[in-house]
Amino acid sequence: MLLAALLLVQPAAAQRRTDPFAAVRALARSAVTDSGVPSLAIAVARGGRVLWEEGFGWADREQRIPATEHTTYSLASISKPITATGLMILVERGKVQLDRPANDYLGVGKITGLAGDAAGATVRRVANHTAGLPLHYMFYYEGAPDRVPTMDEAIARYAVTVYPPGAAWQYSNLGFGVLDWIIERVSGRPYAEFMRNEVFLPLGMTRSSIHLWPGLEPFAATRYDGQGGRIPFYDFDHRGGSAVYASAHDLLRFGMFHLKNRLPDARRILADSTIDAMQRNTTGVPNVGYGIGWGLSEDDNGLRRVAHTGGMPGVNTALYLYPSEDLAVVVLANTVSRMPFVIAQEIVAALVPRYADSLKARRARQTPPQPRTWTTPARLAGEWKGTVRTWNGTLPFTLTFQQDGDVVAKLADQPRAIIWDPVWEGDSVFQGRFDGRMPTPDAAMHRHTILLNLTWRTGKLSGQASAQTIPPDTVYFARTSYVELNK
Repeated sequence: MLLAALLLVQPAAAQRRTDPFAAVRALARSAVTDSGVPSLAIAVARGGRVLWEEGFGWADREQRIPATEHTTYSLASISKPITATGLMILVERGKVQLDRPANDYLGVGKITGLAGDAAGATVRRVANHTAGLPLHYMFYYEGAPDRVPTMDEAIARYAVTVYPPGAAWQYSNLGFGVLDWIIERVSGRPYAEFMRNEVFLPLGMTRSSIHLWPGLEPFAATRYDGQGGRIPFYDFDHRGGSAVYASAHDLLRFGMFHLKNRLPDARRILADSTIDAMQRNTTGVPNVGYGIGWGLSEDDNGLRRVAHTGGMPGVNTALYLYPSEDLAVVVLANTVSRMPFVIAQEIVAALVPRYADSLKARRARQTPPQPRTWTTPARLAGEWKGTVRTWNGTLPFTLTFQQDGDVVAKLADQPRAIIWDPVWEGDSVFQGRFDGRMPTPDAAMHRHTILLNLTWRTGKLSGQASAQTIPPDTVYFARTSYVELNK
């Protein structure tokens, strides 16, 4: 009997000793017990085989509902490669052409060319964030007075070119709102219905939807703020960039599809050549890697990574794909936390020794960031006059780079305001923030400051002025207007 017992115990003990994820599992448990993270869900696959799926903590603390790999999480910006997958189905069917102007597929609301011709804002450039569209994120909370605009309204108000199309990379949630509207208009079906029938169900993603499909509510993780409070439901005018929900298990299936793993219970919805095209860098902007909905890194600790992350109130998420290793990693959290990104790195390190060595060496070389120093660049010195063009009218704007180093902003009839944290990057880009108010009816509803991001081109400063809400205001937005200044 003793021998039989030993034979039973030894394999289990050996399995524990060789578990590559033991340290990562301990890290995840520590995050939910010691770091205030309500829950985490993790899923890992390699070589077309699921290696690990597990949930930690509470999907709903108050109801004592534990998180599992099948809990449905809000994904935030991981919505983008998922929406892009839906878009590419229409491209394969000949319904959409990537290099035609996005406006060819839009309705009453069109992209407006201010910094550059809107015809250059092609579908491809919208999908890789080089269409010239501005910084934009909008959250419309349940019970708040803000009304979610129609997509025609949102596009007409906010979809303006603040950079010449193709000239710069600017991450823009609104661009993926444009894409979800294109999907809806071209397919003739609501965006949520199209994605459910053409992407989620064919890939076996049965706990995935745009927002929460009826019937999925009992399986959804509650979004929590940094103090542990429940965050009310919120909507967007950029659902294609932010509104997808999925379980870790489902998102892993999505990642495996984009690694060209053929799961027996999933239907092939895109050709391999289309998957390759989505993962090809098409920005044309130095030091920026982005394809059609995917962020691209040619050297993530020695490996090429195809990935997207997500972050918004009550959400941080990571989906990392490593084609050379046929490896997919998913980590989801229902609060704002760095843990999904840390854990994702540790999972890759546990499976790929050269990645682990590079990660360890890089961490050893890290030094604290040095404070920036500001000196007024010669080409900026003096007074610049022009306008801020909002959707509700044009305002006079002056930016003065003084000899004493101060930078002073004057917007319309508001008091002069000092720019804080001014930055001059690459001898052409000025950034800074000031205490001003954008007097459009939507921005005026909440406290905000104004973030400037202006590019010097042939003696002109132009770019964007974004009204951004101020923490701890629970409303969360960046509404952007076009700036053009001359000396």
